[in-house]
Amino acid sequence: MHCVCRDVVRVCAVGVFSACLSAPTPSAFAQDIAMADQQETVDAPDVVISATKTPLSAKQVTSSVDVITGEEMQQRKIRTVAEVLRWAPGLALFQTGGLGTSVGVRMRGGTPQQTLVLIDGAIVNSATDGSYDFAHLTSDNIERIEILRGSQSMLWGSDAMGGVINITTKRGRDQPNVSAFVEYGSFNTIREGGSLAGKKGPIDFSGSITRLDTAGFSAINYRRGAAERDGYHNWQGSVRLGADLPKDGRLEFSFRWLEGIVHFDGFSFNSTTFASDPADVFGAGSKNTQYIYAGNYAQPITPWWSQRLTLSRATENLVSNGGVVERNLVTGSTGPIGFPFRSQIGTTSNRVEWQHNFQVGKPLSFTAGYQFREQRGDNRDLLTNTTVFENKSLSSHGGFGEAQLNLWDRVFGTAGIRQDEYNAFGSATTYRVTGGYLHRETGTKLRGSYATGFRAPTINELFFPGFGNSNLQPEKSQAMDAAIEQTLPGDRGTISVGYFWTRYRNLIVAAFDPAVCTEPGSFGFCAQNVGLARAEGLEVNTKLKLYRDGPWVKNLDLQIHYTYAATRDLVNGPDARLPRWPLHQISTVISYQPIESLRANLEGRYVGERFGNVGNSFATSPFVVWNLSASYDVTKFMQAYLRLDNIFNEKYEEILFFGTPIRSIFGGVRINYDLPI
Repeated sequence: MHCVCRDVVRVCAVGVFSACLSAPTPSAFAQDIAMADQQETVDAPDVVISATKTPLSAKQVTSSVDVITGEEMQQRKIRTVAEVLRWAPGLALFQTGGLGTSVGVRMRGGTPQQTLVLIDGAIVNSATDGSYDFAHLTSDNIERIEILRGSQSMLWGSDAMGGVINITTKRGRDQPNVSAFVEYGSFNTIREGGSLAGKKGPIDFSGSITRLDTAGFSAINYRRGAAERDGYHNWQGSVRLGADLPKDGRLEFSFRWLEGIVHFDGFSFNSTTFASDPADVFGAGSKNTQYIYAGNYAQPITPWWSQRLTLSRATENLVSNGGVVERNLVTGSTGPIGFPFRSQIGTTSNRVEWQHNFQVGKPLSFTAGYQFREQRGDNRDLLTNTTVFENKSLSSHGGFGEAQLNLWDRVFGTAGIRQDEYNAFGSATTYRVTGGYLHRETGTKLRGSYATGFRAPTINELFFPGFGNSNLQPEKSQAMDAAIEQTLPGDRGTISVGYFWTRYRNLIVAAFDPAVCTEPGSFGFCAQNVGLARAEGLEVNTKLKLYRDGPWVKNLDLQIHYTYAATRDLVNGPDARLPRWPLHQISTVISYQPIESLRANLEGRYVGERFGNVGNSFATSPFVVWNLSASYDVTKFMQAYLRLDNIFNEKYEEILFFGTPIRSIFGGVRINYDLPI
């Protein structure tokens, strides 16, 4: 018997979000409409959109949110979005090998299926398993990443029970600029690309194309005897084109193309021990091609009323090959894989959202919107040339409304409700309330929230032969959090300490019940709403500006993030922790700039022990890993940089049996030039 470590059935669900624009007063409302997109780019660390779907100062946000800018990723020489999310607070992220292998993100005790991911407003969570695989998304041409923690279904609908990750492509600035880079390093890794961005009159443009090739290392840990290298090839392109229209209107189009080709390993069945042993799998791999389109039109209608219409379509084609030959790393035996497979998954996802914002007097604004979301998928078995399922559909109509309160720029609050109607199972109702108080004289903010959430069953859970259950209901959650945030005097940084609690119910799991699971091939197992879980913990975030403008210390900054997550699977006993959730995680980033042209970053990450299943077996040991990066501006137009990963050559695994990089080094050159036009 052979099992691979990739999804063999995935249908990517994509959609779009719309950010309706608000203003502090009716007279300034139309002006804020015109400036909202500029704020989104220029003031990225200080303006948050995901928390309310309106541009909001970070000081007024009553949710738990962090912003990572594209500039920060470029300074730290981050290659992929997954790499930067590893160091973000409140997340758990693990990968099944090197670049290109599967990687999912979890929030606050949740699963990857309960984290909603958006790219330029398009929802990219898989329609088959509900999660988004960050394997192929690079950091190129990304302006900002907003990480919104806690149940967010009231605004964002399904899949946002744990939180939201909102990724935005760069927008063209005033001066047209062209840039290019080339990089080479360990594992025969070559990375290169170019971009063009700028603004001329009412038109702005940003576009990039990049390529990454690496021979890689074994997806199964080489220290366990794996010898075959599993390479990876990635192409990626993105465009964001916008036009400023009369009367403060805005028309915008964005497009992203991803293509990843990766080789991977898996497991083979041991007939002596009746266990699945790690194995080198020869010929196993997949090719994933994604196209994401989104367009939106924003226009003030009156000084107190604006609207925004957004449409998107996304397609994905995933071809997977389970390989031909496997070598069991425990027994040493080599032979044909037990159950070979070849599959092709095709999907088209459409979404429409129309949102309106009304300013009701000075302290109160109201947001209302309608959303239509449709996911369609096909699955073919290429080995037998048969159809697993064809043109399966999951669609919904949703309406939501939210009120925002701002009294004296000190007291803030939101309250909202949402209703979704699905073609497959009926309806889901969610709500959310938040509140906060800012003591401006001392820079102290208190905030808290309570919310309900839901996750709709996926196409796989509903329709996959021998596993799907058409009677499934949505997963549901209740969540609360509370925090105190302190801004230090002289803009020297921030410190926040927060508590969170979430209860998950109606969780969809594979369960044995011959009376329910009667489909051929189910053997009494199928998807059922029987799971129950709880998570609570602490999130401590510190961002400090330690020193400024001294001898050989132009800038010295420190970030420390600590997450304590106590998770419980309430079905399997009070001591059963949820899979792949460590109790303790700590990450730190030290940024040092001795002179204007030189910058260095030291990154450290500690991850505690976690388990592979709800029975708390298959334990994976804790680890500490450190990375170092440095850049030097050789001239006004050219920068040289260096990155050293796993500098102490830590022997560790993020997921049991799967490989991680040894000490490795990468160097490159980047050129930037302002065009004289």
